[in-house]
This record gives sequence, C-alpha cells and structure tokens, in this order.
Amino acid sequence: MAALVAPSATRVLLLLELLPLTTAFSWTFQSAPTQCQNLSISISGSGTPPYNVLIIPSGSTPFTNGTEVRKIISKQFSSNSVSFELAYPAESQLVAVVSDATGFGSGGASAEAEVVSSSDSSCIDASQSVSPNWFLNLDPSNQLVQCTATRIWWTQSDVSGTPSFFGIIPGGDSFVIPESNVNTTSDTGTGFSWTPNLREGTTIHLVGNDNNGNGTGGSSRLTVGQNLQNDNSCLNSNSPSSTAGTPAGGSYPTDTSGDSTGGSSSNSNTNVGAIVGGVVGGVLGLLALLLIFYFIRRRAKQNRQSNEKPVDLLQADEGDERPNRPGQPPEYYHPDPFIVPDPTVDESSASASGRPLSASERPTSRSGTPDIASTSTGTRKTGAPRTLRPVNIIQHDDAGPSEAGGNKEDEAETIELPPAYTNIRK
Repeated sequence: MAALVAPSATRVLLLLELLPLTTAFSWTFQSAPTQCQNLSISISGSGTPPYNVLIIPSGSTPFTNGTEVRKIISKQFSSNSVSFELAYPAESQLVAVVSDATGFGSGGASAEAEVVSSSDSSCIDASQSVSPNWFLNLDPSNQLVQCTATRIWWTQSDVSGTPSFFGIIPGGDSFVIPESNVNTTSDTGTGFSWTPNLREGTTIHLVGNDNNGNGTGGSSRLTVGQNLQNDNSCLNSNSPSSTAGTPAGGSYPTDTSGDSTGGSSSNSNTNVGAIVGGVVGGVLGLLALLLIFYFIRRRAKQNRQSNEKPVDLLQADEGDERPNRPGQPPEYYHPDPFIVPDPTVDESSASASGRPLSASERPTSRSGTPDIASTSTGTRKTGAPRTLRPVNIIQHDDAGPSEAGGNKEDEAETIELPPAYTNIRK
C-alpha cells in the first residue's frame, strides 16, 4: 500500500515545487526612459495584483551646480501596464523595481538605466533641489562592510508610524531589511543594528519608507566594503547578490554611449557587433601577414639577384666619351696591332752588305705602343716620340762576326741583332 501511495506523494511535491515558476511574472520598459516623457511599464506572466513600481535615482546629478531634482517615484497599479511622467533629467540614471502582492521585489530590479534626452524640459527645475520627508542614517556614516554590524537610525519625530527599509541591488536581488531590537540613543536617535550578509564590492541602494509611502525617507547608494578580518561567516547561498543573466526591465540604455542591457534585441546587437569586429580584425590581420610575406620574398629575391650578378671589372669611367656596348670593354682597353715601321733603307741590302744602318736610316719609333716615359705628358693612348741615342745596328743573316772597318774609336756604339728571317715570312 505504501508503495502505491509514494508515487502520488512524489507527484504532489513536484507540483508544489513547480507552482512558483508558473505564477512568476516579468516586466519590461515599453520605451527607453526619456526626460519629461511618459514611462510605460508592462507586466507579462502570472503575477498577483496589485503591482507596484518603485523608481529610485542612481548616481550623481548631471547638473554642474549639484542640484538634485530627482524624486523617488512609487506607483501602484492593478492592470498589466502603467504609464507616468518621468521627471528625471537627461543623462541621469535610475533603478526600477516591480513587485506584486507576494512581496517586495518579486518582479526583479533593473540595472542602472540611462535617461534619454528630449526637447521637453518643462518638468525640470534645475534651480531648486528636492529632499525627502525624513532621512535614513547609518553608523558608521555612509558605509557598509561585509559581515560587520551597521546601525540604521532616524529621527522619530520626522517619521510617520514605523519605518521600513528596502535593500535594492541593481540588476539583482531586492529585499526588506530585517528590523530587530529597535532602540533609542542620545547620539544616534532611534534605530537598530543590521549585519549585511553581502559580499564586498556589491552595489546596493538603501530606501527608507514609512506610513506615507515608499521612498519617503530617501535613498543611499553604497558599495559594500572589505572586512579587514576576512570574516565571511554571514555569507551563504541565500545571500543577496546580483542576478546572473539579464537584469529585469527588458532592453534600455545604460550609459550615454548607447550601451544597453536586457532583452533579446540587446543581445542580438552585441552579437552582431562582436561578429563584425571579429571579421574586420581577421581581414586586417590577414592583409598585414600578406604584406609582410610579400616584402620578405621581394627582399630575398633582390639579395639573390645581387649575389648572382657578375662583377664587371671593365665598367666605363664617368669621363668616358662613349658608353660601352654590352660585352665590350671600354675604349682604352681595345687592343692595338703591332705594326713594324717601314725602314728608310732596305734592311736586307744593308744586311747583305754587312754595313750598319746610320741614324737617318733607322726607324723613328719602335712601334705604336706608347712609351712609359711619354704617357706622363701625352694622352692615355699616345704620346710624344721618345728621343733615342744614336746607335749602329747590324743585321746578321747568319749571326756571324761583323766586318771590320773604320776607326773603332770614331765609331758609334754598335748593337748586334739576331737574324730577322724575312725570307721565311715571305
């Protein structure tokens, strides 16, 4: 019997676990929050009316004189939508929290949304600051530390009834701050001690409420500080924190640069931007690699051609009158033929008679080859004839002894030459 009952009990437990999911609801901004324009919010899902939307200012005022014109807005409605004028200046920020009858913050909190500018500024008076009905205070002043007790206090005479306090984490959890052991002291008025079970670095808005409505005690934006003793004993899985994923409110701008959060359109834009950026970066990187490869190949080719090019030792000088044709040496390197000068006297007859040639019968130069001594005063190829000493030349046919004759003392120097062999040439 027990075996038959157990499955039914299990199904009941599963239905009870799924029940909160079926009654959950969500909300969205119908349009971006805009200065002095109606802000519309719609509800989807199965919430439990009545609903409430709480709009709190976030960050500093955009006015240079420090005037704060933003008031906390709390609107209650029973239908699936609500619309009201947003008297917030452009470039300021806000956080919206939507709740239903099941409890505060049941619909979630938005991220810090940016107010868009418009041509209408009739709802803004930058010359006069606004202030709440009363003020919530902290001791130590304006600070929260992880797992460290903080006193929240107020002036009782300014409060209507018993105050309550909300904790709102932008884009995350919203909760009611528990009150216990409320007491009055001479230094800090009426208040209680609260140990924030929040991790260091968490941004949170504290909102004061009384019988006159939500936000009548103003709000404070704080960042949870580090515990110097590294005490994290107050933290657990149920500690309030920023919600992983998309914040409530749909798609809306979060800063002046046009960045947005929430909704599928924002995710789509982000994905498209990332894809386009990746493609452009990849193309530019590929082009850079191709250019580098091209210059490396070009440099290597030039070096190879330079190494293979033959060295021309016969390049023409800059002063040459005519350039060299390919494969030919400069003009002054052209060979000159050796020409035997015509003798003034028949050498064969002189040789046959055995007499020496006189100075007038000798050739005036030895050949067309320039003398070394003449190159210093003449041109590069020819020069002035070299002056020769008077000598006697004997041409031998058989290399025998020369004929004796004359006075040896009066005779000029005699130079004997070997046979010319002219008959063999002919």
